[in-house]
Amino acid sequence: METAEEVNVSKRADVAAKGEAAIKPEFLTTKDKFHGLLDSEWQSSKREKASESDAVEDSKETSLEEPEPKRLKQNFEGRPDGKRLRGQNKSRPHTKPTAYDEKRLCHSIIQNKECPFGAKCFFDHDIVKYMDSKPSDIGETCHIYETFGKCAYGLSCRFAKAHTTPDFKSMEKADLVKVYEGRTMVKNNMSKELQGRLRKRSVSFEKSEKYLKTLSDNKDKGAQQGDGKTSEKAFIKNTSSDKQSALVKTVGPLTDADVIKLRPCEKKQVDFQDKLYLAPLTTCGNLPFRRVCKRFGADITCGEMAMCTNLLQGHQSEWALLRRHESEDVFGIQVEGSFPDTMTRCAELINNNTEVDFVDINSGCPIDLVYNKGGGCGLMTRTRKFERIVKGMNYVLDVPLTVKIRTGVQEKSNIAHKLIPEMKNWGVSMITLHGRSREQRYTKLADWDYITTCAKLASPIPLFGNGDILSYEDAMKAKETGVSGIMIARGALIKPWIFTEIKESRHWDISSSERLDILKDFSNFGLEHWGSDTRGVERTRTFLLEWLSFLCRYIPVGLLERVPQKINERPPYYMGRNYLETLMASQNVEDWIRISEMLLGPVPKNFEFLPKHKANSYK
Repeated sequence: METAEEVNVSKRADVAAKGEAAIKPEFLTTKDKFHGLLDSEWQSSKREKASESDAVEDSKETSLEEPEPKRLKQNFEGRPDGKRLRGQNKSRPHTKPTAYDEKRLCHSIIQNKECPFGAKCFFDHDIVKYMDSKPSDIGETCHIYETFGKCAYGLSCRFAKAHTTPDFKSMEKADLVKVYEGRTMVKNNMSKELQGRLRKRSVSFEKSEKYLKTLSDNKDKGAQQGDGKTSEKAFIKNTSSDKQSALVKTVGPLTDADVIKLRPCEKKQVDFQDKLYLAPLTTCGNLPFRRVCKRFGADITCGEMAMCTNLLQGHQSEWALLRRHESEDVFGIQVEGSFPDTMTRCAELINNNTEVDFVDINSGCPIDLVYNKGGGCGLMTRTRKFERIVKGMNYVLDVPLTVKIRTGVQEKSNIAHKLIPEMKNWGVSMITLHGRSREQRYTKLADWDYITTCAKLASPIPLFGNGDILSYEDAMKAKETGVSGIMIARGALIKPWIFTEIKESRHWDISSSERLDILKDFSNFGLEHWGSDTRGVERTRTFLLEWLSFLCRYIPVGLLERVPQKINERPPYYMGRNYLETLMASQNVEDWIRISEMLLGPVPKNFEFLPKHKANSYK
């Protein structure tokens, strides 16, 4: 006799359930059978590994059961109501990467230098003792060593055996070291000197102060001159004309450098037309992920949203969001703020201390933390303040200024069409419009008809459309609306090869092994970026797991009854064409951890993870 769940599967074989993707009947299954297959295959693979391993290390043998610290059910078991964790990261466990290192080797020992702290040093100096307590190596080859010829993490590297002699000396490949000598792979790192000046508030903001002085003067003269708009416009007009007329006195003959050099009034130009733009994605849009997308054909990349106040205060974690890899040929920085003074100073700080092609204002962020302070979507309803921010930033920047907005704040009250004509006069170089309101979030499809209307209003300024693009067919329909380009956000997280699909106009039935290779590339990029020691490995794992919370939503083309997959269709339970494809289809966090263990070794005993974007990922 069939169970109720099996009956539902047979019904779905005839007609796909509402909101679910249509999958070929032979691949559909039940929840119990799906998890049963994954668990049985995983246990059998662990038995094989256990039989092949040395019988000497009995204490280190892994049991057939999953270690208790891995199971996220501990996060809500024991609560009085017995409910799962829900909502916007409520009580989300946060384990610092330092918690995974019981003992850390002193950095001076790794670099073969004398420790300046001597006996007072907090870190370990006994190499033999450290190597005995250090977790076993993850693999036999070190990606950093094989790529760059040497590993900066030395003995603390989790692949140390690949580049360490029996007497604990680090090896180098002289030919590779010479290739990368003097080459800066990652730019926009904050120097200690700049951080110190920011903390002491000794950084000079001459251009910002000049602009902000006009705002304060206008405020004082507001009673006499209306709202002060006239004098503010006159200031910007006069300063630009002064720059044009300013002549630099030189001595000697005219050289090519004098001819090629741009005048101060000339901003760097960026060709935005018909480009594929990878959206700035909080948490998941990190540098290693952007490198993956660049390989698949993304034209424009942008760093994660940075808070302007944190940048001005010299927060290392915030400045890390501005880092740019050498492969990112067109790269921008996105900042968020709600006041003209902080945003203008932040723009001048970025202009003087980083290498970027454009700066973007995030006036579309829907989260309460930002909106309640007047930032993000809040700027769309505060047009006077928004105008002053845009004009101030434009005045101090030598690169184009772009803006990202939504249709509006309320669901049925679009205001973007009123803002766009005004922004054209403010000096914006490009506008990106997400076809949803703040209240709507992702409950309904993006309004591309409204984006079409706004694209006409924005002309000749380029306007990029954003929302619900998951296939090249979606992209073709979007281009028909008259937008200058397309921004891709969730679509890139679910399938980063979407850029290749769009450029080659095809559906790519990518295999599970090819997808695993993409994850390997991400892991290697993560080890380069965050480090190959225990802290770096676990940080890489955390960001990999965050990304897997999106990747699991992808349904292989060969399994679909109707191509292409739509972004708002959730995948039902289905069996893949092999075990790995089935494992990658799991929406259970424990299965994501299994995938991470294939690439980064076993998780630490005290490891905890709750995905930021998917709080219900349990069996």
